[in-house]
Amino acid sequence: MSDSTQPIIFFDMDGTLLDLAFDDLIWNTKLPERHAETHQCSLEQSHALLHDFYQQHKHTLSWYSSTYWTEKVGVDVLQLQRDFKDKIAPRTGCFELLKTLQQQGYRCWLLTNADCAGLKLKLENVDLSPYFEVMISSEEIGYSKEFVEFWQILQSKHFFDPNNACLIDDTAPVLKGAEKFGIQHLITITQPSSLRAPRHALELEFTAINDLTTLLPILEQIQNKDVDVKTA
Repeated sequence: MSDSTQPIIFFDMDGTLLDLAFDDLIWNTKLPERHAETHQCSLEQSHALLHDFYQQHKHTLSWYSSTYWTEKVGVDVLQLQRDFKDKIAPRTGCFELLKTLQQQGYRCWLLTNADCAGLKLKLENVDLSPYFEVMISSEEIGYSKEFVEFWQILQSKHFFDPNNACLIDDTAPVLKGAEKFGIQHLITITQPSSLRAPRHALELEFTAINDLTTLLPILEQIQNKDVDVKTA
């Protein structure tokens, strides 16, 4: 049973619970290769074109939409992801953490900018669903998580108290959007992708963890601090 003093936990998916290496592989390697093959251009030309597209749409709903990119670049992006679905993998400590939180009665929501089709594909290959009472794609909300409107609409659909909520996300603009809305506890990830070097925790703007199980003592501190405030 959930304890009323426990914060509700909002988890990002890609780069937080799942290794962002899969997305790095798709968007930085496989899509340029497939695009070059499809349009009979050089790999360098594909990289340059896609880089420009990425920069134009970064942090928008289009950026996260497989349908949009399929129409934009003439490659079936969802099928491309299916072709390499065996590369979808959880990050270190993912299931250990989720099982422990479930046993301790924490309410956990999965909030992802992946579109609905992408979310479905990920869950078919790494089944996170048993651990979450709510699973939301920003496509359903109409705004990406970087925008305050995402959190406003989410709260209107599924009520929560931002003062007793904790968000774990690897993307700084998402954390800043949540902070602007009023989410009290914000945590980031030092190494979202196993293909990239870890980021230095001291250089990040938010409390940072790598192995997900290290979240547990942080949650205990949050809960104990909340109890102290309420009983003071």
